[in-house]
Amino acid sequence: MAILVTGGAGYIGSHMAWELLDAHEEVVVVDNLSVGHKWSVPSKAKFVHGDIGDPRLLMRVLERHKIEGIIHMAGSTVVPDSVAAPLAYYHNNTVKLRTLVEAAVANSVRYFVFSSTAAVYGNVPPHPVSEEARLDPQSPYGRSKMMSEMILQDAAAAHDIRFAILRYFNVAGSDPQGRTGQSTQNATHLIKVACETAVGKRTHLSIFGTDYDTPDGTAVRDFIHVSDLVDVHRRVLALLRDGESSILANCGYGRGFSVRDVVKAVEQAAERPVATRLAQRRPGDLESVVANSDRLRNLLDWQPQFGDLNRIVADALAWERVLQTRSEARMAS
Repeated sequence: MAILVTGGAGYIGSHMAWELLDAHEEVVVVDNLSVGHKWSVPSKAKFVHGDIGDPRLLMRVLERHKIEGIIHMAGSTVVPDSVAAPLAYYHNNTVKLRTLVEAAVANSVRYFVFSSTAAVYGNVPPHPVSEEARLDPQSPYGRSKMMSEMILQDAAAAHDIRFAILRYFNVAGSDPQGRTGQSTQNATHLIKVACETAVGKRTHLSIFGTDYDTPDGTAVRDFIHVSDLVDVHRRVLALLRDGESSILANCGYGRGFSVRDVVKAVEQAAERPVATRLAQRRPGDLESVVANSDRLRNLLDWQPQFGDLNRIVADALAWERVLQTRSEARMAS
């Protein structure tokens, strides 16, 4: 029996594939390589180049590889892009999720772990937000994920599926062993952009909004190391196998850092200044989003291994230097 990782050639998905393989699981990756890279898929994973919106491909994969569980990480994630192209986000995130769940039901897949987002909460008070908070997403991205959660919950109520919905806060960092990292072209993630600026790949980092009601005027986010995040997924999958019926949990550390905090951390790690430019707020961006992670910690008896901003930044910067070295080697050859 195997675990299917959708989007397993992408940033978080490739880390997930490595995490499962390290735990001696059989792993199948489906990815259309729209933003991912085939080289980031571990060689021991079975790779299928295809789109999860293709029901015939899904049926073949689920049948041929005897898929026991699905960890669904494929999708579009950039909030401003979702505002500009909402129909594309609803199609990629919601319609394709429905296709995947339908195929899972038809093939008696027992476990389904879904990558959701803190964006389902929308504007929340400055204190950590719990899973009981009212859902009020402020962007098509957040709404596409909220609807996907509902589809999965309804399908699980009608069919024999045990599910977990994990609401990510801000994922950053890279594999501590240097095997994979955030390699998306034209990435928008703050720590990724700051590290690219630090190594000279970008001329500057834009700070979108300096008039928020936060200590330094810039937006505040709860950053979680990608290795801690995929560890959570592996542990949650084990709970589902042990009989847990359903899980809905925030994935964050419960503390926030501002944009300026991140810039300072990157400057300290890189031992050089990071050029910044002030810009207007972007559509759909939120002021402050910090997780109440008590449920996750209690459920898993979870103690993060990489829960320090300086460690997150150091690992992200190390991967950026790996990419820079590879790029220079290609240019020289």
